[in-house]
Amino acid sequence: MNVTKLTGDNTYYEDFKVGHVIRHARGKTMCESDNVGITLQVLNTAEGHFNEDAVKDTFGRRLQFGGVTIAMIIGMTTQDTAENAVRELSMDKIRLKASVFHGDSLYAFSEVLEKESQDTDSGVVKFRHWGINQNDVIVFEGERRVQIKKRGSK
Repeated sequence: MNVTKLTGDNTYYEDFKVGHVIRHARGKTMCESDNVGITLQVLNTAEGHFNEDAVKDTFGRRLQFGGVTIAMIIGMTTQDTAENAVRELSMDKIRLKASVFHGDSLYAFSEVLEKESQDTDSGVVKFRHWGINQNDVIVFEGERRVQIKKRGSK
């Protein structure tokens, strides 16, 4: 695997190479406030996210809301994949592959799948993102298209 380290100075359209994999710098341990507050704010009524007693016989502990898992992984990728974004174009093929619980630590990776030059100022980069937990279990996969500035554009 060709793992790439990017910084703010090399996150322009030209810097992304098809096939490169980026291991994003930061991880995040999921805490109760990451999950319960947002679950209730979006009116998700699935008790497994906020009622420990309701899941003691199935999962043994409360599940992280999938929307929070998606947001965390995509958020972890943005420093490297959207620092010079013009706009977000799409997210597709979202898959929650394994359960996430309070106390799990998540880490994110991105692979550059495609590049398409739009004009003299920008191009579109298609990424495959995935997130893993502290046990290297894949918990999230998805694809995202981002329009990114070219070096020297305004």
